[in-house]
Formats: sequence, C-alpha cells, structure tokens
Amino acid sequence: MDDHLPEPLRAVEHEVTALLRRGRVLSWEIAREVHPDLEPNTYGLLLWLRRCDSVRLTDLAARLGVGKGTLSRQLTGLEALGLVRRDPDPIDRRAWRLSLTEEGQRRFDAARASRLGPLRRTLKSWPERDVAEFGRLLRQFNDALD
Repeated sequence: MDDHLPEPLRAVEHEVTALLRRGRVLSWEIAREVHPDLEPNTYGLLLWLRRCDSVRLTDLAARLGVGKGTLSRQLTGLEALGLVRRDPDPIDRRAWRLSLTEEGQRRFDAARASRLGPLRRTLKSWPERDVAEFGRLLRQFNDALD
C-alpha cells in the first residue's frame, strides 16, 4: 500500500504515468505515419533533428540520454529509409552533422501536424498564460530529471 506517500506526490505519479502512456501512443502513431518501418522511440530522435536542423551525434546522444552506439544504429536505419543524412562537420572533419532530409522533414511535419490536433484542441481553451506556465513547469521537471 502507498498510504505513506503524500497525496500530492501520488497525484503527480499518477498524472506523469498517464502522460507517458499517452506520449508512447502518440510517438508510435507519428513514427508509423512517417514510415511504417519506424520504431516508436524514433519519434524523439526525429523531433530533435527537426528542432536542431543539424547536430553532431555526440550532442544528440547526450541530449537524448542514449549511447552513441544505439543512436548510430537508429540513424543508420533512418538513413536507409532516406529520412536522415550525415554530412561532414565543417569544423571537425572527424565528426558528422546529422539532419533530416527534405523527405524526412516533409514526412515528419505531415505526421506531426495530423497527430497534434488533439493537443491543440485541448490547449485552445486554456488561457495563454496557463499554456506558457504548463510548458515552463514541464521543462523544469524534465531538466531536473537530466
């Protein structure tokens, strides 16, 4: 029994669990819509590549909290599908810069736009300051976990 836990902590645990479950479902749907052969954990990788435009493997691995070997295998699969490309780093020729291909951007943007409808509809009724505060608190929470 978890009666010894404070109610606010139990409530946060419950809501984070629900959010993670929904997030996994959303990631799965978006990944499959981008390409039927993608795994759901690829969504986070594609999202960061879309946000960063171009990033080094070591920086991306650190941001995602995964090993370079694991990330490299995922990227090899994405390259084979024509969604990601590696270009030599102009500053360090031993390194590579990763980015989405035009096709990768197009597919990701289309899948993401169609799947974010429910989130947009939910937050549409919230005051803008609440949405901003929600985002700030989620970032604070995620940053504390890193």
